[in-house]
Amino acid sequence: MIGRLTGNLVVKQAPNLMVDINGVGYDLLAPMSTFYQLPELDAKVVLHTHFAVSETSQQLFGFIDQQDREFFRMLIKVNGVGPKMAVGIMSMETNDIVRCILEDNLNALVKVPGVGKKTAERLIIEMRDKLKSWQVTPSVDATGSLVALDSAAPSQNAIVAEAESALVALGYKPVEASKAVARVTSDEIARSEDLIRLALRNMIPA
Repeated sequence: MIGRLTGNLVVKQAPNLMVDINGVGYDLLAPMSTFYQLPELDAKVVLHTHFAVSETSQQLFGFIDQQDREFFRMLIKVNGVGPKMAVGIMSMETNDIVRCILEDNLNALVKVPGVGKKTAERLIIEMRDKLKSWQVTPSVDATGSLVALDSAAPSQNAIVAEAESALVALGYKPVEASKAVARVTSDEIARSEDLIRLALRNMIPA
């Protein structure tokens, strides 16, 4: 089983990424909680991984933090929640999801694409007791530092397009994604990850 990868980040298009290790590219799916903390392309990255096998597919999932991988593994044990749905649920930041579950906040959970009322209720019922001792950790990037802005920032149009594409890939309708991004777009935002984070917070209040 593959438990960790260390290599160069060569593709970063939420929720997909690729890590090059000695000329071999590993395709992974990753939640937004990991994308917010990724370094720039071609930089070294360390990812904790989970390998999921089903009758129809094999998929590798990557996480910056071991705690996020632990939370992902807790999610997929919930009845009716598969790995891809777990990635969608983790479009909310982990600490926000934990708070929603502990506070029985159905309204926030059902705003996540693919999560209906019954699934949200199962998340609360099956995970609430397990999360009472959950430790909140500060967000850092793959090098252990706070995420820094890239001095050679892409254009605002490119940032907006990438953010909208990521939201659609997470399960939101194109119109919803476009409106959500438009509401929070600012010339001061230099990274698509930051724009996605703001759009999601606007769409999924805790």
